[in-house]
Amino acid sequence: MASSRSRRADPDARQPLSAHLREFRKHLFLAAIGIALGSVAGWFLYEPVFEAIQGPILDAAEEVDGLVTVNFAGLITALDMQLKVAIFVGVVISSPWWLYQLWAFVAPGLKKREKWYTVGFLATSIPLFAAGLALAAWVYPRAVVILTGFTPEGGSNVLDAQMLMTFTLRLFLAFGIAFVFPVVMVFLTWAGIVRTRTWLKGWRWAVLIIFILAAVLTPTPDVFTMMTMALPMCALYFAGIGVGWLRERKRPALEDL
Repeated sequence: MASSRSRRADPDARQPLSAHLREFRKHLFLAAIGIALGSVAGWFLYEPVFEAIQGPILDAAEEVDGLVTVNFAGLITALDMQLKVAIFVGVVISSPWWLYQLWAFVAPGLKKREKWYTVGFLATSIPLFAAGLALAAWVYPRAVVILTGFTPEGGSNVLDAQMLMTFTLRLFLAFGIAFVFPVVMVFLTWAGIVRTRTWLKGWRWAVLIIFILAAVLTPTPDVFTMMTMALPMCALYFAGIGVGWLRERKRPALEDL
């Protein structure tokens, strides 16, 4: 009798999962449309973006008084590079839209308080991601000067366009993603998943891991770039602890979770 009831209940049990999958496909499709439209805008912004990437290299060529230039090796390299720049710009400028789609998919399953946490997470992560990109834009020309400065006198530094684009995208994404992590810390603390004292107790390991990640994520071997990423990340880590502590002080009940 019980088994027949369970068999009859199976179709009803599968229905919510199929509904979630349909909802996920819908939001994924909407997010993809946003990125595609952003990429169209990125296609037309290619010239100023490439000039911003190439500018520090031309400046470095003047400083070292030698040949430092970008080389497009291959027939379709220029087109491929423009496509990559367009997609990257599209992902960046459409980030509020696809982050909203992520929230819209998750929000129906959250409690009222958790929804506010998620809204705060999105509202904070976007400007922090932009701040990371801005810091990367400040670091990039200095990193180019440092690295091209190792070119021997009388030598030339012909940079492959594909490698340059990989270098640039990795640098910007590393800084952007690194600046968002403290928001995840605050979200976990406010949701009662991780206590503030846990973050504080492991601060030595956190600082060590931050410096290791900064060394791995930054595409340059110089200490300057690594420190430029690691020090703000350490500051944001302790700032995240402070924000979580203020929240726990207002709501002592979180200590019992």
